[in-house]
Amino acid sequence: MDIPVIDIGNLPADPVAPDALLGIKRQQTNPKRWNEPVWADFATALTAAGVELIEQKFVTGTFATDAGGTAYGLPHGVVIAKDAAQISTLMSTAQRYRVPVTVRGGGLTTEGESVAFGGVLLDMTGMSRVLSIDAANLTVRTQAGIFWHSLAEVLRRENLDYLSAPLNMTSSVGGTIGVGGIDVNSARLGCSADQAIALQVVTPTGEIVECSDTQNTALFERMILGYGQFGVITEATLKVRPYQPIAMHYFYYTSLATAIEDLQMLDANDASDYSGILTMMDKVVNLLVAFDSDEREAAFKVDWLHRLRGHGELGISLRMGLYYALRPWRMREALYLRERKNTLFPEFRRPEHTRSGKMTDRTVVFSRAVWKHWGSRQMVIPDLATSSEKFIDATLKGNAVCKKYFRYYTLYCVGIKLRPEHTAHYEMSCIPPDAVTRAYGCEFEPMMGDLNAEDCYSRDTLQSFKNEIYDIGVGIGASYYRFGGMMKGYIRRVFGDEVVDRHLAMKRKADPNMILNRDVVF
Repeated sequence: MDIPVIDIGNLPADPVAPDALLGIKRQQTNPKRWNEPVWADFATALTAAGVELIEQKFVTGTFATDAGGTAYGLPHGVVIAKDAAQISTLMSTAQRYRVPVTVRGGGLTTEGESVAFGGVLLDMTGMSRVLSIDAANLTVRTQAGIFWHSLAEVLRRENLDYLSAPLNMTSSVGGTIGVGGIDVNSARLGCSADQAIALQVVTPTGEIVECSDTQNTALFERMILGYGQFGVITEATLKVRPYQPIAMHYFYYTSLATAIEDLQMLDANDASDYSGILTMMDKVVNLLVAFDSDEREAAFKVDWLHRLRGHGELGISLRMGLYYALRPWRMREALYLRERKNTLFPEFRRPEHTRSGKMTDRTVVFSRAVWKHWGSRQMVIPDLATSSEKFIDATLKGNAVCKKYFRYYTLYCVGIKLRPEHTAHYEMSCIPPDAVTRAYGCEFEPMMGDLNAEDCYSRDTLQSFKNEIYDIGVGIGASYYRFGGMMKGYIRRVFGDEVVDRHLAMKRKADPNMILNRDVVF
């Protein structure tokens, strides 16, 4: 058989190899696959204990990657969560045989945190029921595998609503509690995890424990933003509130720093119920401000509206028109921004979600519009979380990295009100250690939804981009919303050996064989 000879001199140059990562240390991608011979004995013991273990490849293969789409693994078997007792049996058996267990909710991790590299994949979506609603005390008890949009539907029937939830409502409640969860009202109410009053947790050795700020406090502190290292959340009691339509206002800026200054001014003075920044590159910066009540909205118009330096839609359109008229060589960019505006802006005013000028279903609008039109199917979204004082510097540096790598990208900036006792709850998490009262986060996301051939990027390019963002965090002493999985090489650089070793000791005590979500943090 003749093997064809390819003249590589006539091939187009590869823009991402072999020097794509020059000067940037390649971080861990897929961990080494666990593949020990004890699996057969473990599977037999687990089945004998009454836990169904699915080993068919057409099932295990559906969990091969996460929303980030850059980490790939395959579990030996999948367990669909049913109740705490079943998970307790799974954990105690896995501990005995030293089989790793990876927990997955919505699978919206971006660094492979919910990808199983061998062992058991525990699919929590089998526990998706709301257990009880206490309308008088404004609480809900729910199983932890439920998606936020499903929880919102059940609450809405009782004229209730969640407090804060991640913008992507296909996140699970338990997974969100483990990482934080940021909403456009987090600057006033805290992250989604802060709405947890009590949790039912299955520990890595199989105990079923109820914990809260007053009961088994140490475990509760480790579960809130603990990245699933100290137990599996099976049930959660959350704060809720009466349902209320919201009034939205939009202000447009051409200066990212000015928009952030105005955002922080509103947050520091409790001037709005919702606030956040969403951008189209750094050309159109949208500061959104919203209110739950007419009284709060009226007070804003009197006290704060005149202090904002943003523009309305007409004002920003005129400014952008002049900008590109003087720069005709950037017409492609101008056409892209116009197309994005015409596609995106109507999503926030769809008539089925708007009545009397108010948004009636923020669950649908924010989750659908933001992630459909700002995001893409592959979520490459490195982030930086900083104190208020460092946030503008961090965001501008991250924005410069985006411009270096991508033609089109978007930023999402939001504040996070901290618990008074946040040092205990957030010591090794996305909350930066030097933040006081409020932290800020920015996500940096390339627009890869409808790319031309010249705009496609290799995994090396995306990894290089993420590394440069993460290096900014190391340089300024920040943290990250996603600090596990493939970028866990940064953890010691960010938190230092003393903090990491202390948490590692706690992990080894709680999880003697290091089986629970073992490829996430340590």
